[in-house]
Amino acid sequence: MTGLEVRDAVVRYGPVTAVDGVSLDVRPGEVVALLGASGSGKSSLLRAVAGLEPLAGGSVSWDGADLAGVAVHRRGFAMMFQDGQLFPHLSVAGNVGYALAGRERREREQRVGELLELVGLDGYGRRPVTALSGGQAQRVALARSLAAEPRLLMLDEPLSALDAGLREHLLGVLDATLQATGTPALYVTHDQDEAFAIADRVAVLAGGRLLQLDDPASLWRQPVDREVAGFLGYRLFLEPPAAAALGWSGPADGVVAVGPDGLVADPGGTRVPVVGIRPRRGGTEFTVEVPGGGTGRVRTTELSTHADRRRFLTVRLEPAGCVVLARAALPQ
Repeated sequence: MTGLEVRDAVVRYGPVTAVDGVSLDVRPGEVVALLGASGSGKSSLLRAVAGLEPLAGGSVSWDGADLAGVAVHRRGFAMMFQDGQLFPHLSVAGNVGYALAGRERREREQRVGELLELVGLDGYGRRPVTALSGGQAQRVALARSLAAEPRLLMLDEPLSALDAGLREHLLGVLDATLQATGTPALYVTHDQDEAFAIADRVAVLAGGRLLQLDDPASLWRQPVDREVAGFLGYRLFLEPPAAAALGWSGPADGVVAVGPDGLVADPGGTRVPVVGIRPRRGGTEFTVEVPGGGTGRVRTTELSTHADRRRFLTVRLEPAGCVVLARAALPQ
């Protein structure tokens, strides 16, 4: 089985091209995250796969069969949104069992019970959905999406409306559920940590274009260009002499991109001016000027306040937090 195949997909809204020639696939049992900022085209691409938006070019197919002209409800896909879109007049069990209408009652009840147990809501079947917390409601939405055993689950920012702690918990529930059911998924998010935590591969989109599609580790360690590196959080780009002045001894055949943990405080490092101080939970973030121009951020476990007036900090580059971008990957 080949699963989902998207080839040269184009989606337009009048004169605006929202998706510009994107090609990707989702293999059986795989989770692919569509990662990008607002307006990157990720939700438009998801809707085109679902059949909710027409393609202006390219194709969407499943196991080699073109889905052009196939109605949304006949594609065998399920979609989960950030608000869950539960039916308020139905109970938890009624919502989950909605997609199972027509099945024998005992079979339907057994399936609903299995899914509620899977998402950690065993015993909640008779509760009204209006009495649930936000996290519980999203778990019901997930169980309902999986009830009819879709051949592809599509999730559009499913956790974005939740607070940070609950989002982290639900991400674990979602990951475990997809693993347990073996359901392939296309997961839209703007949250990088979310994408890296749940996806087997991550597709970075910007301006409707696919910039890179890779497994999380390769994406982080080998961004294809400066645009991808910058999106992922590599904010400082140093020429070899400037990098060497900060203790860099790695490859010098390109520009050193410095990630969030790539510049660290070190008593034996290079003395640089401090231009900003920001207190953080459990520490302090210093903004410093670096050789060659530009500024970098250094996080320490030292507790500080805005009133502190430290003028200098000694720092060095941490190789594990940096990558080298080849000249060909840089804008000309």
